[in-house]
Amino acid sequence: MVRGKDGTNGSKRSDVDSSMDTGHARLHELGYKQELKRDLSVLSNFAFSFSIISILTGITTLYNTGLKFGGPVAMTYGWFIAGFFTMTVGLSMAEICSSYPTSGGLYYWSAKLSGKEWAPFASWTTGWFNIVGQWAVTTSVDFSLAQLLQVIILLSTGGNNGGGYLASKYVVIGFHGGILLIHAIINSLSITWLSFFGQVAAIWNVLGAFVLMILIPTVATERASLDFVFSHFNTENDSGIHSKLYIFVLGLLLSQYSLIGYDASAHMTEETKNADKNGPKGIISAIGISIIAGWGYLLGITFAVNNIPYLLSTDNDAGGYAIAEVFYLAFKSRYGSGVGGIICLGIVAVAIFFCGISSVTSNSRMAYAFSRDRAMPLSSLWHKVNKQEVPLNAVWLSAFISFCMALTSLGNLVAFQAMVSIATVGLYIAYALPIFFRVTVARKSFVPGPFNLGRYGILVGWVAVLWVATITVLFSLPVAYPITKDTLNYTPVAVGGLFILTVSSWILSARHWFKGPITNIDT
Repeated sequence: MVRGKDGTNGSKRSDVDSSMDTGHARLHELGYKQELKRDLSVLSNFAFSFSIISILTGITTLYNTGLKFGGPVAMTYGWFIAGFFTMTVGLSMAEICSSYPTSGGLYYWSAKLSGKEWAPFASWTTGWFNIVGQWAVTTSVDFSLAQLLQVIILLSTGGNNGGGYLASKYVVIGFHGGILLIHAIINSLSITWLSFFGQVAAIWNVLGAFVLMILIPTVATERASLDFVFSHFNTENDSGIHSKLYIFVLGLLLSQYSLIGYDASAHMTEETKNADKNGPKGIISAIGISIIAGWGYLLGITFAVNNIPYLLSTDNDAGGYAIAEVFYLAFKSRYGSGVGGIICLGIVAVAIFFCGISSVTSNSRMAYAFSRDRAMPLSSLWHKVNKQEVPLNAVWLSAFISFCMALTSLGNLVAFQAMVSIATVGLYIAYALPIFFRVTVARKSFVPGPFNLGRYGILVGWVAVLWVATITVLFSLPVAYPITKDTLNYTPVAVGGLFILTVSSWILSARHWFKGPITNIDT
């Protein structure tokens, strides 16, 4: 019995051609035509999520935050705390993905799990939090690569203390635009090429983390002790925060920001073979391997740390970019030159570049699906696919919006940080909404797919929802005292602003015409 038009769940799946790919068959049951090329293996699906999580990207980008707030203890143990709860979110998402393997992912799930009356609003809210969160992730990833290039050039030309060239904010935004342009061009290629890049990215992240976690502490002439790495708690900061619990919570941001983006496996399901099985595998394996490899990378780098205040100081050669200074000093102290450290930064830069490619891919598939259901302005334009079965217009839309979001950095970095904060909190809210509907409204009516948590589904779902609620509050707390316009944490402003815009647009307009996911099997 096919799920009814009211979004309720039938008692079993439709009878379909047994020779048909199970993901294709399930998509057909859900009322959608196969318009994208279904060519991805489980490895390729995993690679997209793993390369967006990109442990080298997240840890490198926010290592300063981890050092400043709690140091080794916050990073070493906080990583597993965030990892454990992230896995509960991933498991719950994987269970729902198995039942609804569509490119729409989260917003489609919310529509089907929230009941007939609330389906359009639930779908609308989840969809906009998801897509804006994804755009913010792409903005953040490619901007962090632009900033890393700024540091690499600085060190390559003599460093902060040797007359090195520090690119201006206008040059950095130029880097950012160039990187997005390249990413959009690459994403204009067929899914076969994108699958190849995704697999290379996954291998690069694993090997890169393995090489760096061994090489850096081995080369460094001064290494941290076991006691320092596993028990040193840094309370020294210039933020006026002295509570150890408060400091530890702020340090968790490093871990939670790194473990994000695994919804990509869901957005790629319409291009994945046997997606009702392989989509969930992609989500769970990407999180699990990232937790293990990421912890190894964190430990390896931290063993090369011995002077936290100096690494965070803007007076060092890397201008305060902690990991860059760690790499640079490790080689300079042993060989008299930091060139080896700069090459190691290049390894990280390539990983971030790959991360950006996969992020744009995921963005474009979400935009394609959301516009297919007519939720976006000019939906017919963004829903088009070319002869290679690529949503080309959605690709370039995603790159353009991500560039526009980064322009806020020219005015005020605080405004830019508020924008990208949606990448963590906003996106996790989108993750939590369908899980919340699964454990409440659809608690008894949900029909699981091949992958399911059985009787533990409700418990794991509630843990996931409560964790997202917790980090939403924690990451909205002030990060510096006294609170001024320059030290205010604008995360609640940005996320609250997105919520107000989403609800207002629903009340004023969308409620009259948006009815949730629209089947197209007969068009």
